Amino acid sequence: MEWEPDRGLRARMALGLALVAVLPVAFVYAFVFAANTVGVELLAWATDDPWNGRFYVNPVLVVGAVAVGFAAQFAFGDSVALRSVDARRVDREDYPDLVARVDRLAQVAGAPAPDVAVSRSAVPNAFAIGARPSKATVVVTEGLLDALDDDELDAVLAHEIAHVRNRDVAVMSLSYFLPSLTYLVAIAAFYVLKGVFYVGGGLDDVDGDGAKGVLVVVVVLVVSALVTLTVSALFWLASFLLFRVLSQYREHAADRGAAAITGDPAALASALRVVDDEMSDAPDRDLREIDGGLEALYVAPVDTYQFGDDRELLSSDLFPATHPATEERIERLGEMVEERA
Repeated sequence: MEWEPDRGLRARMALGLALVAVLPVAFVYAFVFAANTVGVELLAWATDDPWNGRFYVNPVLVVGAVAVGFAAQFAFGDSVALRSVDARRVDREDYPDLVARVDRLAQVAGAPAPDVAVSRSAVPNAFAIGARPSKATVVVTEGLLDALDDDELDAVLAHEIAHVRNRDVAVMSLSYFLPSLTYLVAIAAFYVLKGVFYVGGGLDDVDGDGAKGVLVVVVVLVVSALVTLTVSALFWLASFLLFRVLSQYREHAADRGAAAITGDPAALASALRVVDDEMSDAPDRDLREIDGGLEALYVAPVDTYQFGDDRELLSSDLFPATHPATEERIERLGEMVEERA
């Protein structure tokens, strides 16, 4: 088959890469700005002396640190992802039929044959990882292999190979850097606030100069933590927009790619229905086993939007709304079936 490049996806990927590069640097300098405004005023208040200095961070050091973070993501991201969902790479001796299917579909798509990994989870799902197509890995759960028939399995595997062929996997992998960073910083600030209020409850016996000193420390810590939470929240929202730039469109693009590879859009529609139904019935414990902060990569999302308000999955708060509605995807695939009739 002749692969048709998706210009809309390429434009979104280019914008996504620009944001991936710029936002972490901007995140650091947002804290520098906060330190030179709120921080300076806070120091002047705490010391009763004007504070004339300014905080400065060398741009070369910031860019270098961000580059190191991205390099680490490229080097270790795949291994971390596989460990987070208890998956291991397999070969023809382990899963001969599965590996043969992936190789055949990759050949049809004109893509390098990716490695194959299997997660021991009973929840049906799949995703692809890899910094570049030649190093890609398609990951499936044991639950997916049990739940789908041959045509449906081919369709899901083709969907993941389409992600590899479209090269959007690497961009999505890098996109995790900023929301992960903002989340960790926000969590640290939260625990500072929690600690301040916990310790503050036991300071009733402090008086005089000691009480004044404690008050100064408490105010400084509380204001600093609140500023940190605010900056982190703003950049988390920016990272959310970054995911929205790519995530929903890339799923539709991969659906179209899967239909082109297999020639059977109805099989993918059926597979999405099965996966959606099976996950809706899965216990929370099973869902958490495959969550791992990777739901933006799955063929179908593992998040509270799908499962309701009572599903408390951490990474659905961290990376929300990563997929279009399953019904919408099925409807579009149905339109493809009609066009081919």
